[in-house]
Amino acid sequence: MSRSAHPAGPRHADVLPEGHYAAPPADLNQLDPRVWSCTVTRDAEGVAVVGEIPVTRLAEEFGTPGYFLDEEDFRARCRAWREAFGEDADVFYAGKAFLSRAVVRWLHEEGLNLDVCSGGELATALAAGMPAERIALHGNNKSAEEIERAVQAGVGRIVLDSFQEIVRVAHIAQRLGRRQRVQIRVTVGVEAHTHEFIATAHEDQKFGIPLAGGLAAEAVRRALKLEGLELIGIHSHIGSQIFDTSGFEVAAHRVVGLLKEIRDEHGVELPEIDLGGGLGIAYTSDDDPSEPRDIAKALREIVTRECAGAGLSVPRLSVEPGRAIVGPTAFTLYEVGTVKELPGLRTYVSVDGGMSDNIRTALYDAEYSVALVSRSSTAEPMLSRVVGKHCESGDIVVRDAFLPADLAPGDLIAVPATGAYCRSMASNYNHALRPPVVAVRDGQAREIVRRETEEDLLRLDVG
Repeated sequence: MSRSAHPAGPRHADVLPEGHYAAPPADLNQLDPRVWSCTVTRDAEGVAVVGEIPVTRLAEEFGTPGYFLDEEDFRARCRAWREAFGEDADVFYAGKAFLSRAVVRWLHEEGLNLDVCSGGELATALAAGMPAERIALHGNNKSAEEIERAVQAGVGRIVLDSFQEIVRVAHIAQRLGRRQRVQIRVTVGVEAHTHEFIATAHEDQKFGIPLAGGLAAEAVRRALKLEGLELIGIHSHIGSQIFDTSGFEVAAHRVVGLLKEIRDEHGVELPEIDLGGGLGIAYTSDDDPSEPRDIAKALREIVTRECAGAGLSVPRLSVEPGRAIVGPTAFTLYEVGTVKELPGLRTYVSVDGGMSDNIRTALYDAEYSVALVSRSSTAEPMLSRVVGKHCESGDIVVRDAFLPADLAPGDLIAVPATGAYCRSMASNYNHALRPPVVAVRDGQAREIVRRETEEDLLRLDVG
């Protein structure tokens, strides 16, 4: 069960009772394919290899810490989602998970659409050549400048998040002589069984317009009256890192109920429904995410059944996987700096990164795996906590893990499943330099986001 998040204080270092920890794995050298990307293996010397390149060579060429992204795995996951949903549905990659111009090009080539939620993400998408009609713009407080740029570019949809935004988008579209395609994001009151900070469909939060009290129905009335808008559907998103589709079933039931109200009141059947994203991935061997084909089958059956019950035609379905595509494709590579044993407690393993490149453990109590990757080891397992180099007691990368007892400074360790949100949320805390993102494929490696330099850091400091 996930612990509650706390301010960066002493409870981050709680010592849990004896017997809380699962037994160490039988083989510390095994790299679980459920957690690591598809091309990761070990060579004859025990060095981890990704895209046919040993991690020791990657560390020499690109340094540590660094995010290493398996391009073959990323593309394969794009294709799996595209094929699972077919031509009569839309898959929007949620760019907030991780976005770069290279990623945008891969998405375009693999036939996925793109969801952006800021002017910067929109600029990246357009700069990389994503057709504007395949872009959706999200956000609970879009600026007039962001909306105007999206309308001018011709984005395929803007997801409306408030009554003020309905009017704002309509006025901008009319002024520009456009009729903007929009969806209305509704909050459906579903508990997604996820962390409070990433659950997004209960009423008491900042996203969307509640179904409760008829507010969403009123939003529809207003949108249908405005000439600058073409209302194409309803959008719902219930949270993140979700393994159970039962929440989607409740959400779909309530969204389809709204579609029926719209049909009955306005004589209009909206042609689209977007159930959002939030599907979970395996961060540890205990996680058991569903395959895209199973998710697609379940969501289609849910929507089809609900529409049949309401006497509605089945609308075009959209989903927005982000983490589920990019999360498993990358790992973060660190060099061990110090190994500090606290007898009777655990061993603290300090690395050359930390909360500046992965804030999720401190922010969400996220759990990760970790492995020694620069060699194999037959040493006994030791209970470890992987921590960063920042001046913060909550600077924890992996809270509890087993690593070989012969771990030493200079060894390379890697944390898998860091493709989503780690680089996106990276910071310059303690004036740390943000790591590069290196794409690896078929024996070739290249930076797609270069490592920051001290010159970059000082350039913004105008003195």
